[in-house]
Amino acid sequence: MKTETFINILKNELVIALGCTEPVAIALAAAKARSYVGGKINKITVYASAGIIKNALAVGIPGTGLTGIDFVAALGAIAGNAEKQLEVLADIKPEHITEAQEMVKEGISVVHLADTPRKLYIEVVIEAEMRYAKVVITDNHTNITLVEVDGKVVDTGGCASASFKSSKEERSELTIDSIVEFVNTVDLEDLSLVKQSIELNRKAGIDGLTHAYGLEVGKTIKENVQKGILSDDLISHAMALAAAGSDARMAGSTMPVMANSGSGNQGIAATNPVVAAAERLGSSEDKLIRAVTLSHLVTIHIKSKFGRLSALCGVTVSGTGASCGITYLLGGGITEIKAAIQNMLGNVTGMMCDGAKGGCAMKVATCTSAAVQSALLASKGTSISSTNGFIENDAEKTIDNFCRIGNEATSDIDKLILEMMLNKDI
Repeated sequence: MKTETFINILKNELVIALGCTEPVAIALAAAKARSYVGGKINKITVYASAGIIKNALAVGIPGTGLTGIDFVAALGAIAGNAEKQLEVLADIKPEHITEAQEMVKEGISVVHLADTPRKLYIEVVIEAEMRYAKVVITDNHTNITLVEVDGKVVDTGGCASASFKSSKEERSELTIDSIVEFVNTVDLEDLSLVKQSIELNRKAGIDGLTHAYGLEVGKTIKENVQKGILSDDLISHAMALAAAGSDARMAGSTMPVMANSGSGNQGIAATNPVVAAAERLGSSEDKLIRAVTLSHLVTIHIKSKFGRLSALCGVTVSGTGASCGITYLLGGGITEIKAAIQNMLGNVTGMMCDGAKGGCAMKVATCTSAAVQSALLASKGTSISSTNGFIENDAEKTIDNFCRIGNEATSDIDKLILEMMLNKDI
């Protein structure tokens, strides 16, 4: 029964996404609202929580080379296909981009900070010639909790508190011990979604290594390896492949990726470091699939306590998952995997999230480097001691402490970061 539960968790939390999930969710809400109104659009108003604005403000919109919450809302209203969920922008054409830009220029599409305690809240109101529609998304990026047309509620689908697509009861089954047992015993035929995550996210990484996206973090690492400035070793290879995937995604690549717990960057950072390590270690495909499954499930386990959005960088979580996966490839068992968690969380905790943008690729590279180092230390039996900071003897308790820091100690930081982002001189 637990095997079925874990497979169901993977099916719910590993989702194919085109573009960064925050602006895509805004486009989804706009597309859904537009489907209820006809005629010329007179006004698009977006109300979004601080966490959404922070993560949607500066990230590239896939296939456009542009950024902007007002722009992506207009684009979703014009050409979005709400039936495609997080691939809502898959069918956009150049003329749609031009039309959306004109709407922004004319002040038709506007954005406001929502007065809400929710970390993930999106409300899009579209006023057209004959009627208006309002769509609300809360708690996860596809969870539409309200559709209102001309003041009448026509749909209250979704769950009023659905931070995750998998249930709380299902995720309560996740422990490091149970995850490792599942990884070692599950039939590989049941892990097709994990295999797809390897294929999609590796392709995104190769795309980023091949083309000039964003800061070119991954590409620059690869180029300096070729020059002999950096070593052509496992850690450089892992950093390059993972960061390149983030480079491409944050710059608006049209290549879909497999997101983990609502984040494409987290999906990439949980997958590509393990893929790169397997390539250098000569691991079998079966071993790789199990290692990436371990990485994904550890990420989901921690994220279920950490939350969808936080003032701390989510890649610290997926990097911890990746470190477990790399430890597994190195032959580590449950003891070594728990040591990798201790090493990672004792290292990268405190990395702040200042929104989704090109610079995320550098954070992916940093966490990937830490993931490899943590795995290497863990594999020789070395773990950060419980005498150090918030680290406990039990890795599960360390995870709890890490999540408390993310949930309880960072609300003021989040507000301060958003204030800086909205008021800086550009």
